[in-house]
Formats: sequence, structure tokens, C-alpha cells
Amino acid sequence: MKLSVGILAGGRSSRMGSNKALLTIEHRRFLDKIAEEMSAFDQVLVSAAHKEDYPECGFPVVEDVHRDIGPIEGIYQVIKHAYNDYVFVCAVDMPNISRALVLYLAEFICSDYDCYVLTDEDRIHPLCAIYSKKALPALEKLIQEKNYRLRDIFRLVPTKYIRLETSCFSKKTVKNVNTRIEYQKIVLPVTFCVSGWKDSGKTGLIIKLINEFIKAGYTVAVIKHDGHAYSMDHKGTDTYRYAEAGARMSAIFSDEGYAVNYAGTKTLTDMLALAQGEGDIIIVEGEKSCSLPKVEVRRRETSLEPACSADTLICIATDAWEDTRAECPVHDLNDIRSIFKSICDYFGLERT
Repeated sequence: MKLSVGILAGGRSSRMGSNKALLTIEHRRFLDKIAEEMSAFDQVLVSAAHKEDYPECGFPVVEDVHRDIGPIEGIYQVIKHAYNDYVFVCAVDMPNISRALVLYLAEFICSDYDCYVLTDEDRIHPLCAIYSKKALPALEKLIQEKNYRLRDIFRLVPTKYIRLETSCFSKKTVKNVNTRIEYQKIVLPVTFCVSGWKDSGKTGLIIKLINEFIKAGYTVAVIKHDGHAYSMDHKGTDTYRYAEAGARMSAIFSDEGYAVNYAGTKTLTDMLALAQGEGDIIIVEGEKSCSLPKVEVRRRETSLEPACSADTLICIATDAWEDTRAECPVHDLNDIRSIFKSICDYFGLERT
């Protein structure tokens, strides 16, 4: 069955304080992420307050005719403009919505119902539902009566309620992001590298960035990649002697902290898994060839030649910033606040 998709992106975002469609997750805007996820369907429409709001989204934009009446207008417009009989409607503040969930809902389509709405133990999700074009007269009636409560549509048309808990999908899939606090919860932790040639000043920059993130209220974990053999313990310590004797793991702890040393090979993926839950911000020192976003450090004394792929760069920190040309932001190596700002802007993080 062919299916259209309508993404509602015309809200005021008053609780967020900025347009939710333009917030980023996984380095993509919410709108772009959802549109890409739904692009395999027959038609994707974007509902906006004004047609010119999203000129570069790559999909047809339909605008509100009745202004400031909430999402019922967006639902009405996308169903009206869809060229398929059934339209899946979702909100732009649901960045984890998946094509698989839409296909699951579509399995329930039959001649008995005109709406197929997802529910859970907490609420009905009218902005995660499939609507038939047969629902248009009921929507028109509600708008004419100035009744903009979405749930009332389900009183007027035959509706199938589909329980989320009986599916394989979690509440995270349909979670709305309404406030800055909710947004922070879904984007954290963020991971990036501080990379560059040997002796370029990576460690010093990381220490300064740690201080900036802590001042802004974040916790930080750091992973260092060393291309050579290393020893965490110094010769003569008990833990060093355990490792020398062949212990696969040696550990030490006190009232102030602890350290664990493993023998064996670990990949960057392994180390990132270990760091999950240990910090809001995970900084990797080195790994200039990996695909993670990077702050690249360049110094005249070592080399001003690029060390990382340009498409992975958040910004460049250099002592030759006046002479450095790049598509990403370029900052003086000592301008920590500007470097910090670029990182926060890249990930959509709050900063002080």
C-alpha cells in the first residue's frame, strides 16, 4: 500500500525557545533526520506556518491557512495535499521516530477504520498516527467549530487504537522533545576528538576544555589513544608487579578514586562503550583518522598541514589562525571560549 507522510513543523516551539525543527541530533536537524528516515515512502510533505520557512528541506512544504490554531491545521493540510488515501502524521520534535514503526502501524489498515493512532499507558499519540482522507470532513467540522482538541477527531471517525507496549518499539521512539532539558537528555553524551600531529598541543587544549565544560555544568570523560606501548603503572609499584607477573587485570582504589589496568587489545569502539555513563562529554585524544567529529590542533612548530579529513571537523585551533583557510570555524589556539562555543554550537549544547 502506498503511503504519504506529513511532518508537522509549524509549531511555535514556545517552551523550547527556538524552532525545534532546526535543533540537531547526530549532526542533523530534526527535520532532516525525520525526512530522511521517511524518504522511502511514496510522498513526504512538510507542514509549516509559512511556505518559505524551510526553503532547503528538499520536500514539498504546505502552509497553514488557519493561523495559530495548533497542530490540527497541519494535520488537515497534509492530508488535503497528500495524493495517497492514507497519511502518516508525526511531529518534528520526535527525532527518534522510525520507518519501521510506520510500517507496523500500516499493517492495521483495513476498511473498518479511518484513523490508526498509537497509544501507551500514559497517553494517546495523535501526532503519531495514520489518517485516511475520509477523516477530512471531520477535521473541517472541528476547525469550523473552533474546536482544536486533537483527541476529538477520534470521536467523529472510526478509530483503531494501537498499543505501543504490545509492539517491539519503546517509548523513546515516540518521545517528544519540548524543553531544553529534554533536548539535553537526548543529545548527551556527545563524543568528539581533539586530534592533530604529535606535539601539537592536544593535551593542553583538552585540559582547558575540561575546565570549560565543568564550569558549564557538564561531566567529562577522556579517552587517550597512544600509538605506542604504554605502562599506566610505574616500575616497582604493586600493581605494576601484578601485571608483570601476568595478571590480565590489576586495579587499585582508595577513598579518592580508583584505576584499572587491563592487558589485551581494545578498539576505540570498546573504549567508548566503557566510557558510556561516565560523562556528559566524552573527549578522545588522538584518533585523527576516525569518523568522529574533531577539533584539529595545528601549530607552526610541528606542522600546519591538515591531519584530519575536512568533513569531520568541528573547528580548527591554531597559532596561525590568520593564515588558515577552511570551511569550518578557525580559532586562535588560546581562544578557549571560541573553541568551546564552536563545540557547543555543533552539538546544540547549552553553554554559560
